[in-house]
Amino acid sequence: MARVYISIGSNIEPLHYIRSSIRTLREYYDKLILSSVYETEAVGFEGDNFYNLVVGFDTEVELDQLINHLKQIEDDNNRQRTSERFSARTLDLDILLYDDFIVKDEILKYAFVIYPLAEIAPESVHPITKQSYKYLAQTFDSSKQAIWRVNIEI
Repeated sequence: MARVYISIGSNIEPLHYIRSSIRTLREYYDKLILSSVYETEAVGFEGDNFYNLVVGFDTEVELDQLINHLKQIEDDNNRQRTSERFSARTLDLDILLYDDFIVKDEILKYAFVIYPLAEIAPESVHPITKQSYKYLAQTFDSSKQAIWRVNIEI
C-alpha cells in the first residue's frame, strides 16, 4: 500500500473541474484527505488565477498505472495538452509523492504545493531534506508568490 499525494490545479472554470476530479478520485480511491483550496496568480504566464489543493490517499495501484489514470481524468475533463509548460488549463493532476518517491520536484518550489501539503501531512518529512512539511511551509519564502485560502466546499 502506497501513500500518494496529488496536487490539483485549475484556472479554467476551476470549481467545476476540481469538483469533477474529486468525484472521480473518490470513485477509485478510498478515504481521500483534502487540503483547503488555495488561490494563486498564474505562474510563468499571464492568465486567470488558479485554484489549487493537495489530495492524499492510500492505494495499491502501481505508479505507472496511477499516472495513466490521472492523465485519463485530465483528458475526461477537457485538458488540452500543449507544448507550453505554463499555460491555462481545465485540470492539472500532478503526483507529488508516491510513498517516499518524489514524482514531481515541485514540492519545495511553489507555495500552492507546500502549503496545502503541509496542511494535510504536517509531520510527514520530505524524503531528501528530512524536514517536516509543516516546517518547510513555515520557512517558505512566499514573498514572490501571493497565495490565499479560498473558503469553498469541494
